[in-house]
Amino acid sequence: MKNTISTTCFLLICLFLIASCKVKRPDSVLPESTMESLIYDYHIAKAMGDDVSFTDNYKKAMYIDAVFNKYGVTEAQFDSSLVWYTRNTETLSKMYDRVAIKLKSKQTQINQLVAIRDKKPLTSQPGDSIDVWAWKRLLHLSRLPLNNNFSFVLPSDTNFKGRDEIVWNANFYFTKHKDTLLVDSLFPVMAMQIVYDNDSIISELIAVENNGIQTIALQSDTMGEIREVKGFIFYPHAEQANILLVDRISLMRYHKTDTLDLPIDSLSTDTLNIKKDEISIDTTLIEDNPIDEIKETESKRAAPSEIRNQRKKASDKAAAAPKERPTRAINSEPIKMIEE
Repeated sequence: MKNTISTTCFLLICLFLIASCKVKRPDSVLPESTMESLIYDYHIAKAMGDDVSFTDNYKKAMYIDAVFNKYGVTEAQFDSSLVWYTRNTETLSKMYDRVAIKLKSKQTQINQLVAIRDKKPLTSQPGDSIDVWAWKRLLHLSRLPLNNNFSFVLPSDTNFKGRDEIVWNANFYFTKHKDTLLVDSLFPVMAMQIVYDNDSIISELIAVENNGIQTIALQSDTMGEIREVKGFIFYPHAEQANILLVDRISLMRYHKTDTLDLPIDSLSTDTLNIKKDEISIDTTLIEDNPIDEIKETESKRAAPSEIRNQRKKASDKAAAAPKERPTRAINSEPIKMIEE
């Protein structure tokens, strides 16, 4: 019995100490929930004010006053409350963590609205094997002129590399089979192209003749940085009102990490790394060129202009030389005439 009473007294003493250690918020300080919402709106108002021009500088104060009016407080009350929360760093830190999460979510929504307004996709994610598709994953196309095509333009960003491979996948499904398509020109077509900074273009176009996944893969090693990726799906107009469904759409970007095998310079003996003893010269193929002269010039590398002059002289000499008629073996047997 005594043990139970002593245990109860110990617990009551602990609770009293914990309650006494907790700092009580003064009545003049704004509640934590109100302060958190006010700080959130205050930072948005400050960001809006930072974007105004110099001539509209007066709007900065108007944005801040609108926040205080929303919560029915004055700037002095906000400042004094912020001082009290600053002294209680743990409470203020948790409050700002929640505010940061809200601001990040709002920034994502703003970026999406800006992308819709400018008709541009969001910045792609970094890394390899990234799906950069930014549009609808399901398309419903018909043969009517206003609904028989879909196109996209994807500008590159800092996460694109010059040697990236772009792979466009889409699953096609006809409501009626291809036997209703009379000629090849009525097949839907799927096309994609990559435009590079030097205005070079690589592209591919395929006709979709069956249900299933269709793929276009494009990649270049030597054209430089990618400017944009374009593509379209076109369903030609015809009398049959067939419906074409396109789903499971993806646009994959793959970074190439392998090394390029550059062509060897045919004029550079250093690149070939061939020893002089390993070179054999067939003297029967050389005309009017002494072996000693070849040995003297063997270690010297001729300029491209000299090589062209030598080839021209050799060509002119060969053209000026008399040409021998090719001999033809004649059969000694007499030619038999066909009797009528």
